[in-house]
Amino acid sequence: MKLEASADLYRKLLSVDELLRRPELVALAVKEGQVAVTDAARAVLGGLRDEIAGGRLDANGVDLALSGIEEAVMRQVRKDLQYSLRPVINATGVILHTNLGRAPLSALALEHIRELAGCYSNLEFDVETGERGKRDVHVDRLFRKLLDGVAGSSHREGSAVSTIVVNNNAAAVLLALNTLAENGEVIVSRGELVEIGGSFRIPEVMTKSNAILREVGTTNRTRVGDYEQAINEKTRLLLRVHRSNFQISGFTEQPQIEELVECARKHKIPLMEDLGSGALFDLRSIGVSGESSVLDSLRQGVDVVTYSGDKLLGGPQAGMLSGRSDLIGRMRSNSLFRALRVDKLTYAALEATLLAYVKSEHDAIPALRMMRLSKEEIGRRAEGVAERIRSSALSLEVIDGESVIGGGAAPSAVLPTRLLAITSTRLTPDQVSARLRGSDTPIIARVEDGRVLLDLRTVFAAEDAALVAALKRIAEE
Repeated sequence: MKLEASADLYRKLLSVDELLRRPELVALAVKEGQVAVTDAARAVLGGLRDEIAGGRLDANGVDLALSGIEEAVMRQVRKDLQYSLRPVINATGVILHTNLGRAPLSALALEHIRELAGCYSNLEFDVETGERGKRDVHVDRLFRKLLDGVAGSSHREGSAVSTIVVNNNAAAVLLALNTLAENGEVIVSRGELVEIGGSFRIPEVMTKSNAILREVGTTNRTRVGDYEQAINEKTRLLLRVHRSNFQISGFTEQPQIEELVECARKHKIPLMEDLGSGALFDLRSIGVSGESSVLDSLRQGVDVVTYSGDKLLGGPQAGMLSGRSDLIGRMRSNSLFRALRVDKLTYAALEATLLAYVKSEHDAIPALRMMRLSKEEIGRRAEGVAERIRSSALSLEVIDGESVIGGGAAPSAVLPTRLLAITSTRLTPDQVSARLRGSDTPIIARVEDGRVLLDLRTVFAAEDAALVAALKRIAEE
């Protein structure tokens, strides 16, 4: 009897051809294309067959589904044709949120990308001479301005600072190790053999670069003498690695950078530092200490520094290598450099970002502006949002809290902030969070201690209206 009943239900369904002849779907095919509408129709009908097979649809259910089947196909078409990569509102308070795309680009960077993306450019063309040029000159000139004077301080005498760009910091480390230490040993402390997001591990990058890892010291204590004892005729490089997302505390010791510089010069071996985040501004100005900037490392005598573009720099995803021009020149000549190079849009965004630094317009860079926001400024905005939500179903309270920089920068540093703490009389915190993510522009929040927390430090002011609309919709459900 059950099989017979199912057969009757299947017979109620339309064929794909019958469905596609409906006037609404004929019009939709003209607009969105026959292939897209046909695929959507098949998906909707296939879903109904699965529901029948699973015993989840009876005759009334099938009739109800068929009464709105054109709309179901339209929804499926919209779903199939929408972009997968789309904007979200970051209300987590994590400024350089890796899962949410790290640093947002500045308005100037976006404008420069728009200006160059739809036309030809002088990417590798010297307009003055009419001959082939080099793509890295567009930003190297700006890095020279920002790092000016390094070579004349404690950096090696007679070696100007130069910079090249690859597609991320992992690529920068790979290029440097392959160029400077292929088939030779690289000395690094055991306490710096880190793994960061995406299972990126320093030892594995060394293997790929054909450099040989020479570990020294222990997990918690390494002295400059450990480096001295490990140096031999195979040593090609001393490497210092930023510990990124964690800190070692307690009974610890790590050589000062000045000690490593002295050791490297004594043995005529380059010293490289993988800074990771790579700030071009002084983090102490926002109350964060213990995080070296690119300028600090070069001034202290580090030969090559690698760092990211989309972290503390506040620009596009990229990996920079700044340091002695002779060493950077060797990397530029490595065939890996061509494989790892970046495109014109990355150069456009990076050039605009660096120009803001050159002009000391730090607030033009969104990530830096967010870091510099005061607790009081954020609190006033949070109170303004709370005042616009009048509902017995949602309770909004403005409380003290902490933001973090994220992106592997200053892992123990926090920035004082004010948070919107939300509780619902009808929904659990996870349900409220899910509904926020279901907004037209998904809103990503934190759930802690039985409440949904929104940190407006990482929410653009123009996004406040969308935040209010989403909360009102949840309150009215």
